[in-house]
Amino acid sequence: MEKVISCFQSRPEAVSRLICFPWAGGGSIHYARWGNVLSSSIEVFAVKLPGRESRSKEPFSQNMQQIVDEVVGVLLPVLKEKPFALFGHSFGAFTSFAVAEALKKHHNLEPVHIFLSGASAPYSETRINAPKRSDLSDDDFLKWLSLIGGTPPELLANPEVVKLFLPALKADLHVVENYRRDKPDSPFLSCPVTCLDGKDDIPHDLQAWKSITSGDFTVKMLEGSHFYLKDSGNERILLDFITKHLETSEMDYL
Repeated sequence: MEKVISCFQSRPEAVSRLICFPWAGGGSIHYARWGNVLSSSIEVFAVKLPGRESRSKEPFSQNMQQIVDEVVGVLLPVLKEKPFALFGHSFGAFTSFAVAEALKKHHNLEPVHIFLSGASAPYSETRINAPKRSDLSDDDFLKWLSLIGGTPPELLANPEVVKLFLPALKADLHVVENYRRDKPDSPFLSCPVTCLDGKDDIPHDLQAWKSITSGDFTVKMLEGSHFYLKDSGNERILLDFITKHLETSEMDYL
């Protein structure tokens, strides 16, 4: 499991687990450190995808199914142990959704909460009509990256750094841009779903996510653009929000 999951704080006594999925090109460290600051009742598992960090020599995933199969295969035994929630930002919102769907469909397992951040639902018109970025030349791709923010300009100006992170980012975008999912005929989940976004990000069709659950559906907007969650103030708000909802769901579960 260590190959696929980063866990900074092992908490066998934790009441629930939070499984976090990275944004495009991202690693697991940003989320793994949440385990150091969240309540001791929550254990954080941060998903580590092929082609980065300790898996840098592995080929990138070619499609969403590869990611889902690996994550579900590794996590299934532990997800049966205790309640779990999913959190994903941008590309991670899609992988969270795809993993949740597979867990429900094939194993009748459901999270106690899903937090989907910075992304339109995969079947929404906004998403379907979004321009493809993974096919851009490196120069045009870097220009687009500088526009959406979240990557320090000094990194984008450093050819050696760009050479390191650009392939993973493009590979992840290729996966998500070719991921197709029809709108569910009926909700396949009953757990609460919370959608989050930065107020200054490009508009996402967050309401479309409501179709996946018959449970509570909430939208929460925070100050900032696409990478609003990197701001320390927003991160505190976000972690407090997640903790409150997980502790509430723990009571319901008991």
